[in-house]
Amino acid sequence: MSAEMDALVAAATNKLEALEAALYNLKNVRGRFTAEDGSVSVEVDSDGALVGLDLSEAVTSHSPAEVGQLIIWACQQAAQNAGEQRSEVVATLNSAFTAPESGNVGGRAE
Repeated sequence: MSAEMDALVAAATNKLEALEAALYNLKNVRGRFTAEDGSVSVEVDSDGALVGLDLSEAVTSHSPAEVGQLIIWACQQAAQNAGEQRSEVVATLNSAFTAPESGNVGGRAE
């Protein structure tokens, strides 16, 4: 293969690997949050869906309405955390696709 073709194949391979890594990392995003008093801990997936909820004995010191609000608030915080993680994955992927490539493979010099 010519050097130009080798560079084209390498660039395509690098982008494919970056895409596969992003897909893997997006599947594994987990947002977590624990209330300051430790009474409620939640975990959400990359879509913000609740996948884990732990209530400690400390939760009994709160009214049911307070516990409900605390769970909702903790879920919001965990979802925000998951969103930040997703943003990092996407930013990494974007940088792999927008990084300047060496040479002018497949294009015309102007």
